[in-house]
Amino acid sequence: MTDCPTPRRIAIVHEWLTQWGGSEDCVQGMLRDYPGADLFATIDCLSDADRQRLGAQRVSTTFLQRAPWIKTHFSHYLPLTANAVESHDLSGYELIVSSSHAFAKGVLTAAHQLHISYTYTPMRYAWDMNQEYLRDYGLDCGVKGYLARQMFQRLRLWDRAAAHNVDLFVAISHHVRRRIWRTYRRPAQVIYPPVSIERFDPTQPREDFYLTVSRLVSYKRVDLMLEAFRTMPSRKLIVIGGGPDLERLQKMAPPNVTLMGWQPDRVVADHMARARAFVFAAHEDFGISPVEAQAAGAPVIALGVGGALETVCPPGGGRAPTGLFFEQQTPQALADAVQAFEAQRDLFSAAQCRAWSERFSEARFRREFSELLEAAWHHWSRGEMVLEPLLISPPVHA
Repeated sequence: MTDCPTPRRIAIVHEWLTQWGGSEDCVQGMLRDYPGADLFATIDCLSDADRQRLGAQRVSTTFLQRAPWIKTHFSHYLPLTANAVESHDLSGYELIVSSSHAFAKGVLTAAHQLHISYTYTPMRYAWDMNQEYLRDYGLDCGVKGYLARQMFQRLRLWDRAAAHNVDLFVAISHHVRRRIWRTYRRPAQVIYPPVSIERFDPTQPREDFYLTVSRLVSYKRVDLMLEAFRTMPSRKLIVIGGGPDLERLQKMAPPNVTLMGWQPDRVVADHMARARAFVFAAHEDFGISPVEAQAAGAPVIALGVGGALETVCPPGGGRAPTGLFFEQQTPQALADAVQAFEAQRDLFSAAQCRAWSERFSEARFRREFSELLEAAWHHWSRGEMVLEPLLISPPVHA
């Protein structure tokens, strides 16, 4: 596709830079392939070390950057975030890539600009998980509940309208591709996000404990894991991660469960390399931590929904197994799955887990993403306005 010029100026629009996570890994990969791109975000509160790790030359922010208490109370500014995203001045760019799980795809573009949205999910608190968010924040009743429901209704209208400003959707999984279709009635490409598999060692001997690594919020269902292991007092569970539910979970944890709180990457990698298996009870759109665990040689015991169906290979699936699923999000179902895993541990090997995880490497992400951008720009520069679908990836288990 060398017969067409490459875009001269590229803008990458991220939601907000508050702490490092999986979406920042994706932006880092984009910037490594397009180091001349300019980065935009509603706010930038990253540490100097993380900003240097990101690799951006500079970050352009919005009026929210100067708002009072923005670092500690960013969620309070949710009603203004759509206006903030629309205030980005992208008039000088030919190609815009939005890195979006909520608002970033709503940037305003002109007819000559190509807008590709790398979408982690449609806005979860406005769509699929609306009731859960209302309950978690005590907004499911009363006057506050009424006002919150009105706000989310306006957000849904804005979100669906903003989707019309995207020329090509790219989803992080086939699960998200289906959610994009259901929410916006738009097809999407699939490019799995990058996982830093190189930092994990799959050669360590397994020890007598199970592990989960998670942000401690309600939908991760760490409480379910605690209750499951309460019924299995001879088995140990280690929980790594911080979050608003930490204190509540510490109070309810049985003696055979250890909550370590937040830990640095090296501690996480060490525990993954030694764990008997990794436990995952959330309904996730992709789920990076189960892939990291497999990169460290640990089999995964996961709830059989969402992205886990694409990142974990169960027995009998035609491939070397890397884990198994439980079908119901209950303590008993998880406890039964742990016992089933122990009854067939010989089916799983660290080498098989590591080999499967390499399908989700950073090198694969950068190759697929740059090839997609090149193909999309090739068609766009020839005046072909409809880009969907360019190349719909097959499910990773196919």
